[in-house]
Amino acid sequence: MAYTESGPRTEGRRKSGAHVIVCGNEKGGSGKSTTAMHIAVALMRAGQKVATVDLDGRQLSLTRYIENRRRWARSAGIDLATPEHFHVAPARRETVADAEGEEFRRLMDGIGDVEHRHDFVVIDTPGSDTYLNRLAHRIADTLVTPMNDSFIDFDVLARIDPVGHEIIEHSQYASAVRDARRERRQADNAILDWIVVRNRMSSITSRNEQKIDACLRELAMQLGFRMADGISERVVFREFFPIGLTALDDFEEHVLGTKPTLSHLAARQEIRQLVAALRLPVDESGRRRAETRRRYAEALARPFAMPDIFAG
Repeated sequence: MAYTESGPRTEGRRKSGAHVIVCGNEKGGSGKSTTAMHIAVALMRAGQKVATVDLDGRQLSLTRYIENRRRWARSAGIDLATPEHFHVAPARRETVADAEGEEFRRLMDGIGDVEHRHDFVVIDTPGSDTYLNRLAHRIADTLVTPMNDSFIDFDVLARIDPVGHEIIEHSQYASAVRDARRERRQADNAILDWIVVRNRMSSITSRNEQKIDACLRELAMQLGFRMADGISERVVFREFFPIGLTALDDFEEHVLGTKPTLSHLAARQEIRQLVAALRLPVDESGRRRAETRRRYAEALARPFAMPDIFAG
């Protein structure tokens, strides 16, 4: 897509441009960075070229995650696929307009640099309403909104009646996404695919969870998003961050730094189901590239067989 400082132009997304995935939610602690990292690694393992962008200039959680991954790979002497990454720092200028203009240029320059060399760009956003957050939603092809399975997080999407649990009104964030989808459709006739991902779901269905499920399904019909199950409350996901690993990396003791458990396998299955539910445009050529690289790596690992003429 081409851009001006007022937003996307209308000549449409270039065919060679990357597919942009935005992990967005105006509430912190919902699992955006963890989700973004796992999506990026899943795509790389599928043979896709992936770049990542961190727009949270204060926390820089995705940036730290990737730094930890590179550091652990060097320390453990292992090969870990890592996306090309950059973050956009908040601009400080005399006026808000000048600051937003500078942030716009930083993001667009960064996207412009990577979009033609990669198949996907995964963007992690801050848990607040910022100019960069709104801009990211406007350029997304796929929007992933993680939320903890509670009415506290549901309030980010809509207000409900406390007695009958009917939806009273849509939240400011939901309205902003609706506007972004409308603008995107008008700009280049593209459809922004919105998926709400439910994290921290209990293994035992409760009455509260049933109410949340019913409200989400009603809201999904009103706003046009899809639903997917995400990351449960597993200790392993918290343990992954300091060493930059994901549930999709090899579960060998020298990679993990500990013996793998059934929780590691369960976490991997969750991520695989989540990525499948996103229905990302991963084509057959990407899978062939991944298989070719895997076979090449295996061939390099085998001893070179010398012909008999060199024996003795």
